[in-house]
Amino acid sequence: MNIVQVHVRKGALTDAVLADVPPAPLSDGAVRLAIESFSVTANNVTYAVAGDSFKYWDFFPAPEGFGIVPMWGHARVIESRHPEIAVGERVYGYLPMASHLDVVPGRVTVGGFLDTTDYRQPMSPVYNSYTRLAADPEHDPAREAERMIFGPLFRTGFLIEYFLRGEDWFGAEQLIVTSASSKTALGLASVARHSSPGLKRVGLTSKGNVAFVEATGLYDEVVAYDDLERVSVLRSVSVDFAGNAGLLAQIHRHFDAALAHSALVGMTHIEARSTFGGGDALPGPKPALFFAPDHAVAFFKAHGAEEGSKLVAAAWHDFLKAADGTVAIERHAGLEAARSVFTAMVAGQIDPAKGIVIEP
Repeated sequence: MNIVQVHVRKGALTDAVLADVPPAPLSDGAVRLAIESFSVTANNVTYAVAGDSFKYWDFFPAPEGFGIVPMWGHARVIESRHPEIAVGERVYGYLPMASHLDVVPGRVTVGGFLDTTDYRQPMSPVYNSYTRLAADPEHDPAREAERMIFGPLFRTGFLIEYFLRGEDWFGAEQLIVTSASSKTALGLASVARHSSPGLKRVGLTSKGNVAFVEATGLYDEVVAYDDLERVSVLRSVSVDFAGNAGLLAQIHRHFDAALAHSALVGMTHIEARSTFGGGDALPGPKPALFFAPDHAVAFFKAHGAEEGSKLVAAAWHDFLKAADGTVAIERHAGLEAARSVFTAMVAGQIDPAKGIVIEP
């Protein structure tokens, strides 16, 4: 058996190839996972764009000059040399764009484990955690595709809302969200709608996506980027998922002193991405990076693993109801399809109304 991986050239993300890698012998305490499915979303493009600065390339080693893009998905244990992990068990978590992954489970509980493989230890435990589906409150066998497509992004949206609400929304009357069609933005809007119904939710998106975003029903107002001047200048918080320096500057100039907080989260517009933490000369507050893994650690420290998981799961099931039917799920077989979909997504050629699931 050979392991198949998709290697992406770091300096040219649309250049990706399939590579056969002979498996190493499984060591004591290790487990071999066969990857059953994963989704490819704009979030994965962000992982690649920020691969060096945020060490996303370090999770799954690749030859010099190449990287393996992390994905979220499901896998099955096909070989185990760990006494607490059985062959046939299924897990959900951070996976490579590949056919297999070897992990070394540590801190094993009924609900999950951490991969303690040495090269992964410098990275956040959020990315090294795997849930055991048999005891996972978020798992619904009928909605596995939705979880892969929306789940990690929803959780980021959940954490953004938790942080902003903890700051009493910085006294804002409205929430401004860029890349409003993105799955993280939809998650944020969904949680805010339930927790803070008095807060106006404004989604900014491209003209071509306005109808799609309006159809979700998650925003009070949807505005095309070119029409930003139509948005009322009220005390606002801005959450930028686009990473577009020009758009961010427009938002700061439009709201000026009325902008109470400016959060930077993603980079979906990679052709015009800005530098995180930049913008010192912009009017209003200095943009602040929101790094979800750090907030996740703080959230679960405050609530505990069991109670925190229940809070996320409750919000997740609410979101599933709101998101039902907004995305048409497409399933593709094989890693060649994964390579093709990822490079098309980097080039901005994937309709946001499609949710892509790969089954290697």
